[in-house]
Amino acid sequence: MSYKLKLDVFEGPLDLLLYLIKKNDLDICDIPIAQVTDQYLEYIEMMKMLDLEIVGDFLVMAATLIQIKSRMLLPPDPGQQEEQEQEDPRDELVRRLQEYKVFKEIAEQLKLKEQERQKLFPRKADQEFAQELKDDAKEVVFEANLFDLINAFSKALERFKEDSVYEVQKEEYTVEDKIHHILHSLLKRPHVVLTDLFIESKNKMEVIVSFMAVLELIRLKEIKVIQKRLFSEIEIVRNTDNVLPPEDHEQQ
Repeated sequence: MSYKLKLDVFEGPLDLLLYLIKKNDLDICDIPIAQVTDQYLEYIEMMKMLDLEIVGDFLVMAATLIQIKSRMLLPPDPGQQEEQEQEDPRDELVRRLQEYKVFKEIAEQLKLKEQERQKLFPRKADQEFAQELKDDAKEVVFEANLFDLINAFSKALERFKEDSVYEVQKEEYTVEDKIHHILHSLLKRPHVVLTDLFIESKNKMEVIVSFMAVLELIRLKEIKVIQKRLFSEIEIVRNTDNVLPPEDHEQQ
């Protein structure tokens, strides 16, 4: 399968590290570097399998993690003076993560303020205003990121690791067909659960192509992937910001 995706909408290596720290409920100041490195490399392997063009940046961080892991396995330098405290190999990484986390939190706060600002309207009649508030009342959801998607994708592939029976008939799957299938499903119902999409797949190749179709639709801003709480089931919904109203369709 030759289908390379360039994804500018997703985040970078520090985001993946923060994701793993949060997902595993770890202390950012005392990172279990061996555990985090192993999990980080697993995500890198998933990215390589999908031929994502973001892998290059992540490989630099992978090399850094491996170097830190190696330094922590080495015995202390006997030539170093006893009174001089040994430098923790993780210190520089922890400092970068803490700084990045602060900027990320500020960006999220600014985004929330922007969303709150968009809810402000000119004064209207009480009944009309009350109806608008009722219409705007929606369940709070989180937008899933690339790492949530890769985590779900990795779990889906585990179903086919031990398969010992293979179908003789060859089935061809294309990203375009899967895109059509996902969009058609969203015409019938408001959302599609990502794991359900994977469960429908008959083999590993179909899982991969389905996942590529989801990434492509996100890149095209045709869909959004959301969670009702952090690390919960991922739901695929249409991106209403990218859907033309009926009158615009008629004019075209």
